[in-house]
Amino acid sequence: MSETVFRCPWCGIDPLYREYHDYEWGIPLHDDRRLFEMLTLEGAQAGLSWITILRKREGYRRAFDGFDPEKVAAYTDADVVRLLADPGIVRNRLKVASTISNARAVLDVQARHGSLDSYLWHFVGGVPITNRWDAMGQLPARTALSDVMSKELKRLGFRFVGSTIIYAFMQATGMVNDHLVDCFCHGK
Repeated sequence: MSETVFRCPWCGIDPLYREYHDYEWGIPLHDDRRLFEMLTLEGAQAGLSWITILRKREGYRRAFDGFDPEKVAAYTDADVVRLLADPGIVRNRLKVASTISNARAVLDVQARHGSLDSYLWHFVGGVPITNRWDAMGQLPARTALSDVMSKELKRLGFRFVGSTIIYAFMQATGMVNDHLVDCFCHGK
């Protein structure tokens, strides 16, 4: 990309951040494994910077069996010990445990609703919400819809799914397009 291209300012100049912004953030995602991955990464980000999580993403993929929910749901206490010793991920016991319990919740959602994708996307009617923000300060940290989605996910047994985390998840997976209107990605 040319340096004259306007991007949302949050991605700065870091090449990894720019690649994530340009080719992933805000693009509708409909793959159950990738949705589970993003739910995990957004929860792991709580209290940390997103670039920290992006830099650990491959470590997460390796440590959590490519985010295969069946494999992760079967993890034992020995796996928790292994994960807490892995420098490739955020070694927080609650976050590690939530990934395992969330994998079990994903399997339950798949059994009840056919797929995680269909369940999550029903919150937006299957169609991305396209906002028209002019400045970063206009973007909300959460919305009434993310409040509802968070509450429902918690009811189903998901953890690390507060409304702010869920709104970031919705942005990341393209349920919400929050690229600024001047950003070259807004109309993608």
